[in-house]
Amino acid sequence: MQLIPAIDLRHGRVVRLEQGDDERRTDYGGDPLAVLERYAAAGVELVHVVDLDGAFGETPQRALIAELAAAGRPRIELGGGLRDEMAVARALAAGCARVILGSLVAREPARFARIARSFPGRVVPALEVLDGELRIAGWREGVTASAVALGQGLRGLPCPAVLVTDVARDGTLEGPNLELARRLARASGIPALLSGGVRSLADLEAARQVPEIAGVIVGKALYDGRFRLEEALAVCRGEGS
Repeated sequence: MQLIPAIDLRHGRVVRLEQGDDERRTDYGGDPLAVLERYAAAGVELVHVVDLDGAFGETPQRALIAELAAAGRPRIELGGGLRDEMAVARALAAGCARVILGSLVAREPARFARIARSFPGRVVPALEVLDGELRIAGWREGVTASAVALGQGLRGLPCPAVLVTDVARDGTLEGPNLELARRLARASGIPALLSGGVRSLADLEAARQVPEIAGVIVGKALYDGRFRLEEALAVCRGEGS
């Protein structure tokens, strides 16, 4: 199982939001490249970067993201505000290894499928759920379609993973929703990236025991020092906690 640290960007700074609420923002500093370099030194292979400006409909942080992608290591998967083919192509051309798309999965599933087929292995659909309701547009909007139904519509697409987030647990350190990740991975036939609520090495070990989970995104627990990065990597590799 892969450990995927998160770098959420807001106006050029590294932050974490609680349940996607910009009013409940914790600022962790203004040097995202230094954070990326620390992850590289520890042996992290992939980092989950979210452009919160883009997610909230503001000007995307393209220059900063291109700088992070140019570092080359770790690889970057980018989410936030990528809502059409041009945005996807631009992010991949800038050096991002892959992109995360959420709103398109719900609003225009046929268009999402076309993009996924145009960039095989580089497009990750996001199914992000709050109290049973699928959320899009930076989690500010709900949709009537069920996450399971949308997951089933992803079957057969050349996607490397499906991002599964329990929004109610995001940034709360209340523990991850393993069953949600398992259910949506089975519905889609695509390995899950678990997101939201990870608080301990025990959470990582529990996730590693779920065959449908291929990776875990960790943010606040790392920034708050709940465990060391090296310890987390070891657990995800099955080397013990």
